[in-house]
Amino acid sequence: MTITPGCSTLAASSIRSSTDSNRRVARASDESLLGDEGFVPTTHKGLTYPFGDRGPASGECIDVAPGVGWARLPIPGGLEHINVWLLDDRDEAGEGVAIVDTGMDLKRSRAVWDALFEGPLAGRRVTRIFSTHFHPDHAGLAGWLCDRFGVRLWMARTEWLMLSMLYTDQRPEPPREATAMWHAAGWSDAEVAEVGERGWGRFAQICSQPPAGHMRLADGDEVRIGARTWRIVVGSGHTPEHACLWDEAGGLLIAGDQVLPRITSNVSLSLIEPEGDPLGDWLASIDRFRAMLPPDLLVLPAHGGPFAGLHARLEALRSGHQDRLIDLHRFLASPARAKDCFEVLFRRRLSGDDLILATGETLAHLRRLEVDGRVARETQDGVWWFRALAPA
Repeated sequence: MTITPGCSTLAASSIRSSTDSNRRVARASDESLLGDEGFVPTTHKGLTYPFGDRGPASGECIDVAPGVGWARLPIPGGLEHINVWLLDDRDEAGEGVAIVDTGMDLKRSRAVWDALFEGPLAGRRVTRIFSTHFHPDHAGLAGWLCDRFGVRLWMARTEWLMLSMLYTDQRPEPPREATAMWHAAGWSDAEVAEVGERGWGRFAQICSQPPAGHMRLADGDEVRIGARTWRIVVGSGHTPEHACLWDEAGGLLIAGDQVLPRITSNVSLSLIEPEGDPLGDWLASIDRFRAMLPPDLLVLPAHGGPFAGLHARLEALRSGHQDRLIDLHRFLASPARAKDCFEVLFRRRLSGDDLILATGETLAHLRRLEVDGRVARETQDGVWWFRALAPA
């Protein structure tokens, strides 16, 4: 069994068997507002966590399978960390390590990478960087790492384009389309003005300059990384072209934010595609993952601990959204704005960037009902009013 040098080790068989603005951007990237475990396996809600409460400390690497290391980087906010995966690799220059996901461009994140390169990864050559999607906790240090080691970024095309676009989109005030959407959702003029005062485009504050090009990952691709072959499985809804890595022979899935064990990923209607159906994309991805992927994989998520019980988790994610859609449809027996629906989905008072996040998630649910023919939308003085078309 090959072991990543410097990593703590647990036998693969036992695993298989058993700054305020930064905080706001971090939360909006991954975690939904709709309401992580030494090496003692635990079980909770149909999921088994083979590492129990244990996770890598700062600058530490733990082997979760032969040639697959687990490290963590800090991020602001309630999530506290992102998991990154260190894969034994080999190319024409010899042995090395490939990195999956990077963390945000924060001083303390760079310091943890320095500790890893001076500790468990000392003397190891980085071969390439993978990012599952464009969010800054997953790709924020991609450019810095690629420049540091002279390697390429591997990423889905749409995600790379989003990363590159958002890095450069900085404005002194929100675009007209953003303020119009906030008004349409039922925001007051004061709420629009308060958020507008913060400017537009904080992405570059926590993201290093992206590489000028990328190696494209596409759904169904098979990528050889060291002794393992990983199949790219794309999901949508959280982001447009989120790339998961599936090692069928080894029983592993690097899931990014597409399947998280204890929280629901943020699914929001965005300004970039205001008539899209991201929740429909998300639910379709859940169905596709369940049909394609076996239930006994060890899932390596971006947040929380590695877990087994993929199908149980997919079903819980699906049923949670379906329940909220039913509640929302009942509520719309009388016409309501998106902001009026917060009491159904969140049940607490929201303001500031939570207001932005809640608006995106609410509109995603309303848009799913609209596309499904269960609600109608009418515009009055620039405000969207939604009403149920049939009894709940």
